Amino acid sequence: MQNLQPFHTFALPLQANQIIAIGSVGQLLQYWQQYAGQARLLLGQGSNVLFLENFNGVVLLNRILGIQHREDSEYHYLHLGGGENWHQLVTRCVELGYDGLENLALIPGCVGSAPIQNIGAYGVEFKDVCEYVEVLDLKCSQIQRFSRADCQFGYRDSLFKHAPYDQDYAIVAVGLKLAKHWQPQLQYGSLAQLDPQTVSAKQIYDEVCAVRRSKLPDPNEFGNAGSFFKNPSVSQAQYQQLIAEYPTMPAFAQTDGTVKLAAGWLIDQCGLKGHQIGGAAVHRQQALVLINRDNAQPADVLELARYVRQQVLQKFRVALQPEVRFFDANGEIDSEQAIS
Repeated sequence: MQNLQPFHTFALPLQANQIIAIGSVGQLLQYWQQYAGQARLLLGQGSNVLFLENFNGVVLLNRILGIQHREDSEYHYLHLGGGENWHQLVTRCVELGYDGLENLALIPGCVGSAPIQNIGAYGVEFKDVCEYVEVLDLKCSQIQRFSRADCQFGYRDSLFKHAPYDQDYAIVAVGLKLAKHWQPQLQYGSLAQLDPQTVSAKQIYDEVCAVRRSKLPDPNEFGNAGSFFKNPSVSQAQYQQLIAEYPTMPAFAQTDGTVKLAAGWLIDQCGLKGHQIGGAAVHRQQALVLINRDNAQPADVLELARYVRQQVLQKFRVALQPEVRFFDANGEIDSEQAIS
């Protein structure tokens, strides 16, 4: 058994049968085939996962690197290895003047994980900058290229979270397309105070980093997986009932007619900031984040997530869904079912 604790940001005291860093598609195929018959998991930087127990198999760490750039009169095009660090990529693009990623600064994880969750922040989602995703079919050793439309992106969702692409497929590269005629996205939070006529991508990047650092815990201090729950969407009818009871409730109308609520606000209204079960706690600055506060065990995090969900459901009649992906000894499990 090998220590899994340094390879997932919740930093829970767990192990895996074997942990191997993968630097190429060839290596990935080699080890995937070598360990056929065992549980196998391709892991990026472990920033959006909760391991519930020791992993009874081999963990392959995606360290496939590489950044290629080309451009035309209208766009910058980037071809990226799936193991590249996402925030380092954003930082590099801001420095080079490849604008469009600045709102997505300081999101932990690697490039290959970004399409799976369709990561997003401050009004920008991965789908907005995606040109294609390259996926390795581990059964037949072939690489397929999916266009943005093929990826079926949704809110924290994509084709890659569903069968058959959630098993025996690996994202090995991503293509981004960044417009040279850049339009700043300033509709959320403190970004709305910036002047759209004069603002630079660097100013947006700096503000996003400052806000995230002030609100979100450093995983090196308190293990966590970032936002633990998705922001829930409700029907117009349910929203009208809720806003009548809670006039200050933040809400965002969606193009499909639903209304998205702020999960962090709902949790905070239940008085749960700082609430602790075992070694796991709700973060005091951002209720959407559950933290490994004091040598937490997986059961502590699971029980805390279940308690938070129950309290929000009881008060607001809204069922929160985890954004974090849950894994047991043999692979991924239904996270919502696990805390229901």
